[in-house]
Amino acid sequence: MPKVLYALPLLSLFASPLLADDIDALGSLSQAQFRALSEDLGAALSYKALSPAEPLGVTGIDVGMEVSATDIENTAAFDAACGGCGTETLVIPKLHLHKGLPASFDIGLVLGSVPGSNVKLSGVELRYALIDGGMALPAVALRASYSELSGVDELSMNSSGMELTVSKGLTMVTPYAGIGRHWINSNPAGSTGLADEEFTQDKLFAGANLNLGLMNLAFEVDRSGDSESYSAKLGFRF
Repeated sequence: MPKVLYALPLLSLFASPLLADDIDALGSLSQAQFRALSEDLGAALSYKALSPAEPLGVTGIDVGMEVSATDIENTAAFDAACGGCGTETLVIPKLHLHKGLPASFDIGLVLGSVPGSNVKLSGVELRYALIDGGMALPAVALRASYSELSGVDELSMNSSGMELTVSKGLTMVTPYAGIGRHWINSNPAGSTGLADEEFTQDKLFAGANLNLGLMNLAFEVDRSGDSESYSAKLGFRF
């Protein structure tokens, strides 16, 4: 998976070949192209927690900088939508915060934007640990999430998701994996002449969290619909 390197923060935040231009030419798309564009954006903007299933606990906090790199499957449609930017991988640097709550609940917030583009992202999650996990048992958690596109005048888009995550701590490393489904609403401006698109994407993901004391590293591979994303996070978890 060589493209996982795009997800390393120090490389991707300044990797100009991965930048995108503004999405401001939706009126040039056919309806089929708009659907293809929506599928790629839906996969890129869907909520990515980069977190194992174990609850943080009422005093726990996980805050960090992360970046996700999503392969663009429908490059011709994306290229037309941004006026010839030639983007093949959509890179989104983000800030992420998780906070533990009582009764095995966690909440999360993410904010991000695509460098050189009008594409901005915000998202929230509520997670409940069905099994907290321990020495003998894995942790199992159910997550509800919502993410939303902003900054693109010609398009409003949101994604609502439900996911099940399983993880098991192994000394310093906690591998995890999960499955879920996201419901995407893609609503173009009336001036584009395009109709709304509503669809679902199944999601599979796997990753690992490396605990380095107060600091932690997390890596995740995600497949939503037909698109793959590679993500990495550097943060503080305590």
